[in-house]
Amino acid sequence: MRPNPLRAGVERGELQIGTWVNLVRNPAILTLLKAAGLDFARVDMEHSTPSMETIANMALLARALDFPIAVRPPKANREWITRLLDVGVWNLHCPQVESARHAAEIVAASRYDPRGLRGNAGHSPATDYDTTGTAAERRAFANQQVFVTVMFETGAAFDDLDEIAAMDGIDALTIGPADLAQDLGVFGSPDQARVLDERRNLILAAAKKHHKTCAMLCSSHEQAQQWKEAGALILAYASDAEILHGAYSQAIAKIKG
Repeated sequence: MRPNPLRAGVERGELQIGTWVNLVRNPAILTLLKAAGLDFARVDMEHSTPSMETIANMALLARALDFPIAVRPPKANREWITRLLDVGVWNLHCPQVESARHAAEIVAASRYDPRGLRGNAGHSPATDYDTTGTAAERRAFANQQVFVTVMFETGAAFDDLDEIAAMDGIDALTIGPADLAQDLGVFGSPDQARVLDERRNLILAAAKKHHKTCAMLCSSHEQAQQWKEAGALILAYASDAEILHGAYSQAIAKIKG
């Protein structure tokens, strides 16, 4: 069975830089992103439209390329987690995690016994159809390779921050900046950047305290550098839609003069 390159990079202490895939449905985008020097792609199912079949095709290519995808499901529940893991997704980016109880449900759905109660699919893309070793050995290896990031997107979620950060099976912490700003009542206000940075610092401190990874969404080179220097080890820079729109806008403006 193949190991998870994202987890391996994090465990070596190496910065992992990726981008959101919100627009492109062709799995070949992964080949392009790897060639451009990125370390991973984060595919969005919550605010975008890829089907499970598209995700399955991307996951298969991701494994062949050793270029991992992380997937944000529409909802972080057993149904979605089971399906995503079974088609070969290594990395889960779980939205709207509201409590320690919810985080524990995510862990249970994503890990086999004794760490959880993940359903058994048998031979599948998730096992690379590899029959080497015993079933127990393959399950233990799968438990080691899954990488779960939880998103704090409301103020109330921070009440359980320390308990969630301490939980075995939760690998990384991050915020959902737009939804969090909306919930805190600062979206679009002059205070938004300051308030979100305060919450980012809470996430970073909890991750350091409990030896977990901090992930950050960055919209500029400067912001990426800021959180890289602060100790975030996973950075998601912009998205396919933002990069395409920005590059075309700049090019057309120059052509038109």
